[in-house]
Amino acid sequence: MELRINQKAYQVEAEADTPLLWVIRDNLGLTGTKYGCGLAQCGACSVLVDGNVVRSCVTPVAGVVGREITTIEAIEADEVGKRVVSAWVEHQVAQCGYCQSGQVMAATALLKHTPAPSKAQIDAAMVNLCRCGTYNAIHAAMDGLAAGKETA
Repeated sequence: MELRINQKAYQVEAEADTPLLWVIRDNLGLTGTKYGCGLAQCGACSVLVDGNVVRSCVTPVAGVVGREITTIEAIEADEVGKRVVSAWVEHQVAQCGYCQSGQVMAATALLKHTPAPSKAQIDAAMVNLCRCGTYNAIHAAMDGLAAGKETA
């Protein structure tokens, strides 16, 4: 099957029900998207599919054929993604960094759909788990992005 990932076409041989995460990591070697829980609960595996945040650990690869998939490796090619990464650096969000690719994907999806989200919208969208507890830094970065204070 053919997948469009980061604006490139890839021919992939995998069972239709193989989780997208494993195709991205194991078949294509794009290891920025992380395995966390395997149950779509933590968000470490988040990618964008047609601009919407998706948990790749439970998304069958056959369900994304013909759709545009974006992983963390290409997020800075997007202007919104570039602003998010810049805000993450400015606010020193990452500690261990394991969850941060998923956090960045969730933030980018929110800001692409809602350029000036309210605090409630940020709280509703930024639900990925962070074992290091960087939630205050994540919310500081998101508050700045929502107010238009963060630019690349």
